[in-house]
Order: sequence, then C-alpha cells, then structure tokens
Amino acid sequence: MMPPYLPWHLFLVYLSGILEMACGTALLVQQFTRVGAWGVIAVSIAVFPANIYMAVHNELFTQFSPTALWIRLPLQGVIIAWAYWYTPHLPTEHH
Repeated sequence: MMPPYLPWHLFLVYLSGILEMACGTALLVQQFTRVGAWGVIAVSIAVFPANIYMAVHNELFTQFSPTALWIRLPLQGVIIAWAYWYTPHLPTEHH
C-alpha cells in the first residue's frame, strides 16, 4: 500500500503499525490520553497519502473494494476529529 515515491516501505509499514499501537495504548491510560490522541492525529495524517494511493490505484489492491477504499478517505477525517475530541484544550487565562 506504500506509494512508490516513499523509501523504506517495509520499515515504514512496521513503524506506522508500532505507532498506531502505541497511540491506542496511550489512549487507554488517562495521563497519556492527550499525547495518544495527538499521536492518532499525526499518524492518521502521515498515512493519508498511502490511503489516497490505494484509492487512486485500486486495481493494484484487488482484495479491497474500490468503493471501500474511497469511503475510507473521508472516514479518516472522522477519526482525526474523534481523536481531537480527546485532546483537552488549554484553558483560557483570566486576569
């Protein structure tokens, strides 16, 4: 699923998987929820080009429905919005 313009395909696949697991684990621990949520946002943005590549070149990924590959793109925005909801906003200072 890696676009050909990216180097180190296998390394990046493993790295993204490890980061996804670490972010998911962080979301389960209250003191790391904010960091985990920002990590989910960052990883989701980082893998988005690969998801676009899969949708545009769906003939290379016959195990997936082309429709599903296209539907997944806006759903990634939903995941980012959901993760953002878990990033507590800094309180406004009152003087």
